[in-house]
Amino acid sequence: MNTIKLYYDSVGNTLNVWFDDPRKEYISEETGEDVILNKDKRGNVIGFEKLNYSLGRQVIKRLPIETAVS
Repeated sequence: MNTIKLYYDSVGNTLNVWFDDPRKEYISEETGEDVILNKDKRGNVIGFEKLNYSLGRQVIKRLPIETAVS
């Protein structure tokens, strides 16, 4: 089972979320809503970057994740 990796950049105000190994990134696709999708060579989304994201003074130690399988 893969681990979801979160990287928050408080200076650049970005949040990066990876569902797979970031080294597998082949191409990035901007969605136009301050979100960039990161894809592997097969076109599978392996992560995303949220631009203009700020936690403010909030400190997060755990992040609940909701998943669904269809």
